Amino acid sequence: MRREKRGFWIAFCAVFFYPIGWLTGQSRYEGREHIPATGGALIVANHISHLDPIFSGLIVERSGRVPRFLAKHSLWSVPVLGQALAGSGQIPVYRESADAQQSLRDGTAALKEGKVVIIYPEGTITRDPETWPMHARTGVARLALTSDVPVVPMVHWGTHRVLDGYNKKFRPLPRGPITVRCGEPVDLSAYRGRPVDSALLREVTDLLMVRVRDLLAEVRGEPAPVTFYKRAS
Repeated sequence: MRREKRGFWIAFCAVFFYPIGWLTGQSRYEGREHIPATGGALIVANHISHLDPIFSGLIVERSGRVPRFLAKHSLWSVPVLGQALAGSGQIPVYRESADAQQSLRDGTAALKEGKVVIIYPEGTITRDPETWPMHARTGVARLALTSDVPVVPMVHWGTHRVLDGYNKKFRPLPRGPITVRCGEPVDLSAYRGRPVDSALLREVTDLLMVRVRDLLAEVRGEPAPVTFYKRAS
C-alpha cells in the first residue's frame, strides 16, 4: 500500500498515538477499505470521549492517509500541541466569532486539495445519557455539499469507558475493547446542485448523523433511538 507523505509533525504525533492506542484498549479498526487510498474524503464521526481523536487518527493513518482534524482553536495555544497542530496542517475552528466561516473555507480547501478531513459534527462530547449521537451542527453538511468528495461515516465505541470527560474518570486498566468502524460512503448525489439554504443543510446534516447513529447501533448490537438528543439552550 502506497502511503501519503506524512511529514515531520504527523510522524511525531504517531510516535505518541500508537502507544496510547495500544495501552488504553484492545483496539479493532474496521472498514478501513472505505477510506479512499487517494484524493479528498470527509470523515464524519461520533464523539464520546477525549480519546476519540487518537483512534480516529490511527484508523486513517493505518489506511495510509494523513488525518486532518477540525478542532477548537484554543488547542493551538497549548505548548508543543499547538506546534504539532499547525505543523501537521490541522484546521482550527472558531465558534461564534467573525472567523467561524474561515474554518469551513479552510476545511473545503483541504478537501479540494485531496486531503482527508475528520469532523465531529456534534461539536463536543455527546451528553446523551445513553451515549448516542446528539443533534449536530450543520457545518458538516456545508463541507459535504461544497466539496465533491466521498463522505464516510465513522464511529467509536469503548473510548468512553477509558476516559469519561464529563465525570472525570480515567480507567485504562484492565484494557477493554475499543472499536473504530468506518461505513460505506454516503450517497449525496440527490442533494448536489440544489440551492444551499438552511433547510438543505439541516436535511443533509441529519442524514449524515442517521448514518453515523445506525453504524454505531451495529457496533453496539442494539437498536438506535429514533430521535437525536438536544442540549438545553
